[in-house]
Amino acid sequence: MSGTTVALLTSVFLASAVEFVEAFTIVLAMGVSRGWRSALAGTAAALLLLVALTSVLGYGLRTWLSESLLQLVVGVLLLVLGLQWLRKAVLRSAGLKAMSDEVEEYAEQQEAARRADRTSWAGIDLFGFLVSFKGVFLEGVEVVFIVLTFGLSAGALGVAVAGAVAAGLLVLLAVVLLREPLSRVPENTLKYAVGLLLTSFGTFWSVEGVGHFRPGGASLSWPGDRLSLVALVAMWLLVSRVLVRALASGRTAQLVEVSR
Repeated sequence: MSGTTVALLTSVFLASAVEFVEAFTIVLAMGVSRGWRSALAGTAAALLLLVALTSVLGYGLRTWLSESLLQLVVGVLLLVLGLQWLRKAVLRSAGLKAMSDEVEEYAEQQEAARRADRTSWAGIDLFGFLVSFKGVFLEGVEVVFIVLTFGLSAGALGVAVAGAVAAGLLVLLAVVLLREPLSRVPENTLKYAVGLLLTSFGTFWSVEGVGHFRPGGASLSWPGDRLSLVALVAMWLLVSRVLVRALASGRTAQLVEVSR
């Protein structure tokens, strides 16, 4: 297995794990509060829809786009998504945004479940079903996007799918065994790492895809080819840490000024 494949697998696994942790926190809250039958039915429905969405989008992207155009489109989208993750990570590290807390999210979902009216259909609690469906589907859409972008751009869709499936099974096993929110998972650190990886791969593929506009439409090549990804990760890490320091210093200065 090449270094690039390992990096791809790691990126998809970590990103998927973060999304699945958030999704299964919602499912766990609904299962405990509204009944496991409804929560699991909503989860299953969402997973089936996600599988169909992955198949349709994957076929369409591979069929309709040339290699360089695919790299450009996927790279830009991945760069935008990665920068969003990285922005939130920087704000959390600088103390300007609250850290993700699965215990708090679990409590909020349980409170909402207690307040909701009970309406059933065919033995399924509709509130528990819909909230579970929505939570899994919305978090799963990002997993689908990450799997397709990484898998198609790197020509390793099977590896990307395997990474996402492994992450989902691992999180599901942990939820079944613990029956409590996965608060011990270093979610904020993982989100920071995923943001760096998504942004770096997005930069890499979007620049390669610019070759679509050259005569012949062949992809551009980076100096050192895949090794340049290491430099990109280092660059984005440096940029993010500089921003964290600057924002944290500005926040400290504001607090000092207010306290005077």
